[in-house]
Amino acid sequence: MREIVAGLVAATVLIAGCGPPPTSTGTATPSPVPTATSPTTTGPTTTGTTPPATPTASPQALEAAFERVITDVLPSIVQITTKVGLGSGIVFDSKGHIVTNAHVVGQAKEMNVTIATGGAPRPARLVKSFAAGDLAVIKVERPDGLRPARFGDSSKLRVGQIVLAMGNPLGLSGSVTNGIVSALGRTVTEPQNPGSPGATIAGAIQTSAAINPGNSGGALVDLSGHVIGIPTLAATDPDLGGGAAPGIGFAIPSNTATDIARQIVKDGKVTNSHRAALGIRGSTVIGTDGQPSGVGVVTVEAGSGAAKAGIRPGDVIVSINGTKTPTMALLAETITTLRPGDRARVGVLRADGTTQTINVRLGQLQGD
Repeated sequence: MREIVAGLVAATVLIAGCGPPPTSTGTATPSPVPTATSPTTTGPTTTGTTPPATPTASPQALEAAFERVITDVLPSIVQITTKVGLGSGIVFDSKGHIVTNAHVVGQAKEMNVTIATGGAPRPARLVKSFAAGDLAVIKVERPDGLRPARFGDSSKLRVGQIVLAMGNPLGLSGSVTNGIVSALGRTVTEPQNPGSPGATIAGAIQTSAAINPGNSGGALVDLSGHVIGIPTLAATDPDLGGGAAPGIGFAIPSNTATDIARQIVKDGKVTNSHRAALGIRGSTVIGTDGQPSGVGVVTVEAGSGAAKAGIRPGDVIVSINGTKTPTMALLAETITTLRPGDRARVGVLRADGTTQTINVRLGQLQGD
């Protein structure tokens, strides 16, 4: 598991919900597959969400709703196993495309997929990862028996809405947890490490549904059976020795996931990330007091807004539009609040010790 720094609460750390390979090849007995006809289009249909059961609904009615959704959606959730770990994925279309988290596939180009309806693992290959948004699409060589999920409109979510998280936590295939949408519009950042170049998720869904290692890339589902998010991160509390912070998990909105997945399926890459970019690669600089003091510019991308504005390797970026950016994570989170083409006032500490505010026209974050 990898620690992830969040810009929400200083005492909270996030961990990616993927895990090590299972110690057993056994799988749980899948739920019965409903008789509804599976979609045959090249991509899922995005639809509006149906309001969940009201508080006045009887326990029996709510239980029946849970059972109906699980029976309907679980056959569309798969387990993805690489040489170094496992996670979950969602069947995207009838051609064998599966959407998951980029950190689930990691550096792997080939992996095995086990479908919920059983059978031997099937070989799959990576189509493309969009590491900056922690999304990826893989393709199963033999797509027969795959059942595409139905994706909902995450822009219509409401705080308090009941949701289910489906995936393969700790290798326990086809597991389901329940909770609510706790908050909307969160921004969380995963720092760089050997297995991932890092990712910043804007507009994340916060949920109280339990998300554990192996849940990453699975489905957050509403009570109408629509996938409205991809569970990606769970929180731990350093004050508890790294123990779980109950009821704090994060999911990538379905609208973001389907947009990126459609681009990858159609073009083999992300052609429009809809996200702003400064055009630098850097790392957090530690000040003389031992605390983060800014982002040291390591490289500047040719032709980028930063390059055109005169930002150079060796500069230290200390703020964006007056907001302090002592870490790379906070810099990335601040940039996500802006759009391609926006102008940003970048506070820079030069190598000679002078400070300067530079106006930069932001470019677009590239998919490669």
